Amino acid sequence: MISEALVNNLWVLLAGLLVFTMTIAVGLLEVGELGEGFDFSLLKTLLMTVAAIVVMGVVGFNTAFAPTWNGIIGNPFYGPGFFLGAFSSTPVDPVRDVWWSVSSQGLTLGTYFLFETAFAAVTLALVGVVFLRKVKFSAIAGFSLVYFVLIWNLPAAWIWNPSGWLAKMGMFDFAGGLVVHGAAGAAGLGVLYQIWREERARGATESPQVAIKVSPGWLTLAILLLWVGWFGFNPGSVLQFNDEAIVVVLTTFLAASASALSLLALGAIYDRQNPPLLEGVNGVLMGLIVITPLAGFVSPGSALILGFLAGPVFLIGERIFGRFHWYTDPVGLMPGHLLGGLFGISMIAFFSQTAFASPAGAPGLPNGLLFGGGMSAAHQLGIELFGVVVVIVVVFILSFATMAILARVLGGIVPAPDRPAVP
Repeated sequence: MISEALVNNLWVLLAGLLVFTMTIAVGLLEVGELGEGFDFSLLKTLLMTVAAIVVMGVVGFNTAFAPTWNGIIGNPFYGPGFFLGAFSSTPVDPVRDVWWSVSSQGLTLGTYFLFETAFAAVTLALVGVVFLRKVKFSAIAGFSLVYFVLIWNLPAAWIWNPSGWLAKMGMFDFAGGLVVHGAAGAAGLGVLYQIWREERARGATESPQVAIKVSPGWLTLAILLLWVGWFGFNPGSVLQFNDEAIVVVLTTFLAASASALSLLALGAIYDRQNPPLLEGVNGVLMGLIVITPLAGFVSPGSALILGFLAGPVFLIGERIFGRFHWYTDPVGLMPGHLLGGLFGISMIAFFSQTAFASPAGAPGLPNGLLFGGGMSAAHQLGIELFGVVVVIVVVFILSFATMAILARVLGGIVPAPDRPAVP
């Protein structure tokens, strides 16, 4: 008889591996949107993947997911401690040792580490779409170290760690509308501000723009890998193989498909200049982003509505953020991940249903305003929006400060005009 814990571990391990494919797929997405000359994107995402595994293994996993110090940051010395116990006098049994916060699902340290490390890696890959060829490779490497010890880890410790202060306040974020997408946008803004400071110091009146140059084969492969990877991203976040995990498969795929249809339709109505393939890809991505923070809290019907709303939200965001010329964001970090993630997390208070949230691990989440939640739902909206403000501000400041310090050390993070980003 196969135990429930073993099934859960196999399920979450598979989900983690699928999420790992997404980091490299983000590199393929950049190549697909900007042309094959941007093969630097593949090296960048490879660096982020291996850095995540090493740095999270050394200390980052604990600072995010160990019992926290005063709800702020995880204890780096908890359990096996540094290097996942590689130098501990007490050997770690990867089969029997269950991580404290997921003991009810029976997930081992190794399983949970792989799953959450994959999330950390892909989040930095999303931040990295604004690096383009404008940031030195050494600056990317330095930023990665800080990112996987502190910048990504604080929102994770506050919201996804049961002992985090926002989690105790009652904030929910199912699979990362804020911890992943919103925080990636805030970090990207911090990086972009330092890039602009350096470009402006060289006499620029606006940031040199990077043109879209669609490569259909790479773009199609990228969205395929990202969409399949999201099968691990959202359903895997249930952290156990139960009926709700199947519901999350449905909510995820319905939202993505509805969003793609709505954005393609809007593109046809407004006769936009973007190629239809790019519209479809952005639509799929926006639907996946919007549904991520509440995929385990809503019905398939609600997911369909949210997907149809996601297309117009992206279009509005693209026009708003497109007015700013002090940065370039051709892959759409701001209108997609920042705006989409924040829109999705605010929708928790409107569309959530306790009947779905409870088996997804959030029994304390009330019904949303559209399902009779009343004052409880209004209170939940206040908590979610408060968490958004805190996380966005803190991540922006930490990201900008990190890049500003690296600029001092490296003589700027932007390479000289006659030198490539990679030596």
